[in-house]
Amino acid sequence: MTPALASLTRRRFATVGAVLLNACSFDGREASYADAVRSTWHRDTTEATSGRPLFEELVRCATLAPSSHNSQCWKFAIQPQSISILPDLSRRCPAVDPDDHHLFVSLGCAAENLVQAASAHGLQADVVFDAGMEGDALRVRLEPTRAIRSDLYAAIFDRQCTRTDYDGRPLTVDELGLLERAGTRNGVQMLILSDKAATEKMLAYIVDANTRQIDDPAFVAELKQWLRFGDTEAVRSGDGLFSGASGNPTVPRWLGEMLFARFFTPARENDKYASQVRSSAGIAVFVSEKNDKRHWIEAGRCYERFALQATALGIRNAMLNQPVEVASVRPGLARAFGWGDRRPDLVVRFGRGPAMPRSLRRPLEAVLA
Repeated sequence: MTPALASLTRRRFATVGAVLLNACSFDGREASYADAVRSTWHRDTTEATSGRPLFEELVRCATLAPSSHNSQCWKFAIQPQSISILPDLSRRCPAVDPDDHHLFVSLGCAAENLVQAASAHGLQADVVFDAGMEGDALRVRLEPTRAIRSDLYAAIFDRQCTRTDYDGRPLTVDELGLLERAGTRNGVQMLILSDKAATEKMLAYIVDANTRQIDDPAFVAELKQWLRFGDTEAVRSGDGLFSGASGNPTVPRWLGEMLFARFFTPARENDKYASQVRSSAGIAVFVSEKNDKRHWIEAGRCYERFALQATALGIRNAMLNQPVEVASVRPGLARAFGWGDRRPDLVVRFGRGPAMPRSLRRPLEAVLA
């Protein structure tokens, strides 16, 4: 499919969705979604947090981290001097994440947000992974220290995975250096692909793995389960992949499922990803020395620092994890790029572009153990 034809197809999709949407009635839909966004992503101010215990505010900041399919696969247990982050196995995504790799990466993202928020509130956070503790969990020990409100903490409330085309402009050497330093630590290295040959090579693996996933009925069924086609549905669930966040029409579920069945094909999705990769400033790949839960968690922490640093610089990012999710593709990807036995954990494109509608989060009472 040519880019022009694909663009026309997307316009037709948007037009069909808009016409059908205008034929339906959604009383209060827009206001409720806007209210939910404000309630979810508000900055930490005296007015916003008055009456809320400090540790609960730290948990709220942790929940603003990304997670696989926005499944929010975590629970938080508050103790007098620590907060434990536990995997919520009821929110697993076994088709896309059969070994729970992304689940533990998500816990690492939440832990990094908690660390940054703790520092801003005058607490030193020490993150310890206890294998076997309550099903493999993180314990974040907290001790008083001098408060430091960093740019990374401020970015928690603006960060998003921005699933749209970027402007194609390259980043400066200094910007790339800041991103690389933020994303590399403790057995995880962030590698940047910015020349055309390398990004096209990665795109070929993305397209191959994406085609395999869409051809897998179990993957498609699981993805559809986590899609939130309309504002009302997104507000009601507080989780999942919101259609508006990726630039698609927001419609009721019955209509969304019809459009999904009609338009979710390998050709259309691959064309979209090709456009997104070619409009990006580059691709970041997070590679771990060892393939174990401790390193998966660290990969999540490294990615979240990268994402917060990018947000502080006005740079967008979005996951393109298909080639690390498909087990039959991942080893060939590592060999092709010379990573040896190291596991590629995450593939992330980055660049400058517009903000998109926000995803939502479940209330605190839903995630407190």
